[in-house]
Amino acid sequence: MSSNLSVTPQAAPFANKVLSADVDATVCANATGTTGVLYLADIDNTGNALETLYLKLYDDAAPTVGTSDPNWIFKIKGGERKTYAIPDGIAFDVALSFAAVQSPGTPGTTGPSNPIPVTFLTT
Repeated sequence: MSSNLSVTPQAAPFANKVLSADVDATVCANATGTTGVLYLADIDNTGNALETLYLKLYDDAAPTVGTSDPNWIFKIKGGERKTYAIPDGIAFDVALSFAAVQSPGTPGTTGPSNPIPVTFLTT
């Protein structure tokens, strides 16, 4: 599992959990432990200046990186940090799982040279 996953309850009208993790190619499975809605993803790839990465999100409690189809993919160029705000949110019906690899689409299991810090705001 991705290292250092932390879940912090929040008192907010639209989201009540902050998930933070250092993400690599090892899936962080069932990070939310339940259904919910994703409102924000902050992805920091500044530690990998030469690697474009793909943060793959799965609506699945136990996906297999490289085999399971991701539900959403965020592309982050090397050396960049991006924040994606999703005002209406995107619902996940099972649980939120995620991993970061160097290949778009479903295939690919090669992770970043350095894990990328990611923060999600969810319900």
